[in-house]
This record gives sequence, structure tokens and C-alpha cells, in this order.
Amino acid sequence: MHLSDLWFIAIAVLWAGYFVLEGFDFGVGILLPFLSRGDDTTRRVMINTIGPVWDGNEVWLLTAGGATFAAFPAWYAALFSSFYLPLLLILIALIIRGVSFEYRGKRDGARWRRGWDAAIFLCSLVPALLWGVAFGNIVRGIPLNAAGHFTGNFFTFLNPYALLGGVTTLALCTLHGALFLALKTTGELRQRANATAAAVSLVAIVAGAGFLAWTGAAYLAPASYGGAASATRAASVALAALAAVTLIGAALANRRGREGVAFAANAVAILAAVGSLFTALYPRVLPSTTSLAYSLTTANAASAATTLAIMTVVACVFLPLVLAYQAWTYWVFRKRLAGPPPATFATLAMPPSPTAPSAPRR
Repeated sequence: MHLSDLWFIAIAVLWAGYFVLEGFDFGVGILLPFLSRGDDTTRRVMINTIGPVWDGNEVWLLTAGGATFAAFPAWYAALFSSFYLPLLLILIALIIRGVSFEYRGKRDGARWRRGWDAAIFLCSLVPALLWGVAFGNIVRGIPLNAAGHFTGNFFTFLNPYALLGGVTTLALCTLHGALFLALKTTGELRQRANATAAAVSLVAIVAGAGFLAWTGAAYLAPASYGGAASATRAASVALAALAAVTLIGAALANRRGREGVAFAANAVAILAAVGSLFTALYPRVLPSTTSLAYSLTTANAASAATTLAIMTVVACVFLPLVLAYQAWTYWVFRKRLAGPPPATFATLAMPPSPTAPSAPRR
């Protein structure tokens, strides 16, 4: 295996981790106006379930982007020039979303908090939808010329396959958020989350099955067409089947009140689905619909071997430390939230009293 292949796998793992971890963040934000039913206390509890981890989860996106820039500069350049507008919309949404978490509790006013809560909802929905549209177009391919320049326009991205990908990621993120809330809360909010997960799981199963089946039927090209070898194509189909089985298992576990099993099964479904897409893409990294010869691959888009070797050493040193720290964070904040404890809310949920000591940040 060449180092370029190893880094293609590493980038796939980073994206899979991002969708698993940031996926339930997006889901909680999407469900905020629906499960809270206008109750500010419930909204505070929902936001506090992701309060200690949401910003750490976004590090996976930064790392995936940085790894792509360093390992496959031609891929990175083509992506950010071709997908400029969708990526700009996602970036703006992520910025406003982060500001909303921090600012919603800076003023004690119902109108102030409702405005920031609406921003959290919208800026969680937009990335959850557009990431699916973007990845659908990456797998399907975009019009590239011999210089690797995009020759289409914004409406090139609005094809049925990519739009179905957007619906799939939106449904999976919403389901992931509902299962996370059911796992992290108690009482009526937990019951609402369970009921919501049961309903959304049907949409996720239908959309996900349709999207992965379409991928296998139309875009899992054999090696003679610039796609993968037979063993790699078989792996993509196997991962798609695993995603379907575990997604159904998550829905069944949720109906039986097994929140931990349901959340873990849905996480595996997301991991398998992302793995299936990247496996279907390999050895291409960005297919060209103009001509097969213009496609970017792990060979012609990679950095020099020395660069990849240095990156591999650095990753082997620092990646275990990052994973250990994030695992420790989740372990510390593993308990359910039964209500709004007066002394433990983060500033994103409730500002401290001007006459009392500041509450510890979580």
C-alpha cells in the first residue's frame, strides 16, 4: 500500500468520525424548536447535552480539511474552487452556530434567546443537508477540464442523486440527535426524543437505502472505468449492507427502550455508510464527468512521498493523544441531564447572576 492510499483511508476515517460526532450535535440543534415546545428550560437542557463537546467535535472537520490540504493538494484545490458556494454557506452556518451557543445566555431576555435558538436550528439544518449534497456530487463526479478546473455552475450540484444524499444526511443527523437526547436526558424530554427517533428512523431507512443502492448501481464503477477493483467494490457493497442492517437495528433498539444500543448502532450505520461512499470512490478522489482522463485519483492528486512520510510520523505521535483527550471528555460528561441544575449551567445556557460567583463552565 502506498502512503497516498493510507492517507485516503485516514481522511475517510476523519470524515466518518466527524459525521458520527458532529452528527448528533446537528440533530440536537435541528430538534431544538420541536422537542422543547416553546419551553426555555427544556431548550437549556437540550443545549447542555452537547455543551461540553460540540466545539471539540468540530475539530474533526478541521483535521479532515487540513489532512486533505497536506496529503492531496490538487484534490483540496479542486474541491474548494468547485464547491466554493456550498462550502461558504456551510462555513457561515458553522460560525453563526458557534456564536449562537455562546451568546444565547449573555442576556436575560426571552426574545434574545429565541433569536439565537432559531439561529442554532437553521445553522444546524443547513450543514446537515449540504454535506450530503456535497458528498453526493463528489461520488457522482463533476465537470472538470484537463487542468482540473470546474466547468459547471451552481445548478450542476442540484441533481437528483446529490439531493437524495442531502436528504439522507439530514435524516441520519436528526435521528442521531434524537437518539442522543434519549440517551442523555430523563423524563418527558426523553420520551419525546424516543418518539421522534421512531418516526425519523423510517425516513432515514428509506432515504439511506435508496441512496446507497443508487450509489452501488450507478457509481460503483469497475476498474476499467476508473473505479475500484472487484475486491474494493465488494467491500463497498458489504459496508452498505452493514449500514442498512445497523440502521434497522437502531430503530428496533429504540422501540425497545435500549437507548445505548440504539445510539451505538446508528453510529455504526453512519460509519459504514461513509466507508461505503469512500470505498466506492477509490482510487478516484474526484471523478470528472467531462472525461475519465481528467479525474483526480490518489496517485495524481497526492503530495510528494517525503511530505506524506512526515505527516504519517506526526499523525502517529499526536493522534492517540487527541483521541484519548476526547474520550476522557465524553467519559466525564457521560451522565444524563435530569433538569437545569442551578450551579452547573454553562454560560451558553444561562448567564451568572451579577451578585453571585460565576458558575463553573461545563
